[in-house]
Amino acid sequence: MSKKDDKSEQIDEFVKINKWDGAAVKLALNDAVKHTLFATRPHLKEHFGLINTRLILSTSMIGVALMAYGWDVTHPFPESKPVFMFCAVAYFSLMGVLTLHTTFREKGTIVVATEEMPNGERRFWEASSDMKKYDDKYTLVLSVKDTKSLKKTSSVKSCASFIDVNGVVLYNLVANEVDRLYNSLSIEKKEK
Repeated sequence: MSKKDDKSEQIDEFVKINKWDGAAVKLALNDAVKHTLFATRPHLKEHFGLINTRLILSTSMIGVALMAYGWDVTHPFPESKPVFMFCAVAYFSLMGVLTLHTTFREKGTIVVATEEMPNGERRFWEASSDMKKYDDKYTLVLSVKDTKSLKKTSSVKSCASFIDVNGVVLYNLVANEVDRLYNSLSIEKKEK
């Protein structure tokens, strides 16, 4: 089977969700946005900086907890009290940094992609979304950042615009919206 056949099979597959479950709807639409962003743009490469930061913070927290446990095994409690206090402060400090990172830096980011320009510069494309708990409005924000500027564009539509009555995500409608946002930012960049 060739790569072309594999891609057509992936696109022909459909995702069916419970259309009344807001979290499932948002996750399905986020997956569709990520898929359509990379499907027709092979020059975009996924950038894992945000995910790696989260993994480093989580691994550091686990390391601090293992250090406290290991120290307690080799030096029973009264002797390990200062190390326990240090590890407790370090663990909760790292937890606070992780919470700030996920709340303020990631804040709904679906994917970050890099694009190598012919002049050697790199542009960062970021897609993020938001959908309130009991609301049907799906907000999609696409931004592009280079060394000189940051440009954003957004779209607010009902999730029913992208899902049919049976709960099937309509990838072609999601792709049209992502393409529209991408093209508006690309044209804006070319004009300057």
